[in-house]
Amino acid sequence: MAGHAALRCDFLLRLLTSSRSIQTLLWNRAVFGRNVESICSRTFSTASIRSNQDDGQSSDSMQTQRQAHLFRRRRSLSPLERISSLLPEDALSPEVMQLRGKEQQEERCDPVIVTEEDCLQTQRDPDAVEEPNATGFQRAGGQVHPCLLGESLLSFGELLIAEFRKKRRVEFRKMFQLQPGARLHSSWGVIMHDDLEGQPAGRFMKTSRGVPIFFRRASLEDYVLHMKRGPAISYPKDAANMLLMMDVMEGDCVLESGSGSGAMSLFLSRAVGSKGSVLSVEVREDHHRRSLKNFERWRTSWALRRGQEWPENVEFQNADLCTASSLLAGRGFHSVALDLIHPHLVLPVVLPHLHPGGVCATYLANITQVIDLLEGLRCSELPFLCERIVEVPVRDWMVAPALQKDGQYCARKAPDLGEPLRSEEEASVGADEEDGVGPAFGSVPYIARPHPEQMSHTAFLVKLRKFVK
Repeated sequence: MAGHAALRCDFLLRLLTSSRSIQTLLWNRAVFGRNVESICSRTFSTASIRSNQDDGQSSDSMQTQRQAHLFRRRRSLSPLERISSLLPEDALSPEVMQLRGKEQQEERCDPVIVTEEDCLQTQRDPDAVEEPNATGFQRAGGQVHPCLLGESLLSFGELLIAEFRKKRRVEFRKMFQLQPGARLHSSWGVIMHDDLEGQPAGRFMKTSRGVPIFFRRASLEDYVLHMKRGPAISYPKDAANMLLMMDVMEGDCVLESGSGSGAMSLFLSRAVGSKGSVLSVEVREDHHRRSLKNFERWRTSWALRRGQEWPENVEFQNADLCTASSLLAGRGFHSVALDLIHPHLVLPVVLPHLHPGGVCATYLANITQVIDLLEGLRCSELPFLCERIVEVPVRDWMVAPALQKDGQYCARKAPDLGEPLRSEEEASVGADEEDGVGPAFGSVPYIARPHPEQMSHTAFLVKLRKFVK
């Protein structure tokens, strides 16, 4: 058998050396490769059988030799390389010598390096599923979840929102701080805080009564609406429009008068970023303390969530802006936000420090305050142009599929165009229900109506722009 294989390889090698053209050489090389692979596979299989019969070699030495061979391994040799390496160079044709030189040059330029990680990978089960990269995924509760940059699992000290919905309406919503050993009590049962620690945000947890409660991290809007407050806050819908009026961007210097509970200070802090600054002035000491505590509490929760500090870019001052001209000395501002009962009294103090073309946005609860502001501008002849006076209404809606009393979906009723058509439609609806898929797309009517609990009037927003005379 071995002699026949040697004769066949010799014939094929002579076929290669006798090739005159490149096309003939490539075709003969392909034929040569297929035949040599079949010969080598039969030869190697008989060699493996003989090696298994050798009892003198121990298992430890075989393992050592296998690892040493694995670390020394390079790319697999082609059939041409296997045969040509056994023959003298003068017996090879110039074309074969040229191909052999190119392959050796490529091998020297791009060596194959086998690391210890590759060795361990080859020893694993080939059918095993590769686990995701730890930098993009996180494991919790036996499951793998995607992890974005800066996001982590829930930890003690963070602010969370617990929600329970019944018939698509929020029956229970509460913001709380995750603490070790604490409990969350509600009418639907109790949940231990320790059970939430280490879990991903945005999941349902069952209470002691088996009721699923949804837990998620508190956003800035949630925090502003649920934080402890002294005076009324600037609602997020109004704060967002004030930021658009003032055109606040990263790096701006903004003046705020009327810190209140710190809601607008937080929105301004996020808008100006780490490169900007906010000066917040409050005349009442109790309001000043409350706004400072709310700001620090949010910064602490943010640092635990993202692993980085919220920018400390707000300077809180307890002073009366009407008599605090020394506080503003040497300062300039891109825009001004006022939440005062009588904002027209502080405009003469603010005007010299506002950038030409800058906007002063005022937050007023009553329309009579708007009239007093415009009258004060008229009498004092301040260079302010009143561009807009707006009220921001937000109307929540309820949109849901129509359900029957037994909990089944209602069906759209098509016009009666004939008995065959109606029976065919009923047959299709019955087939969908039997399959467990539910009614087909577009076959279920929806009910849409305004939400019964609406947020009515909160404030009037007045946009004043400074101009140069």
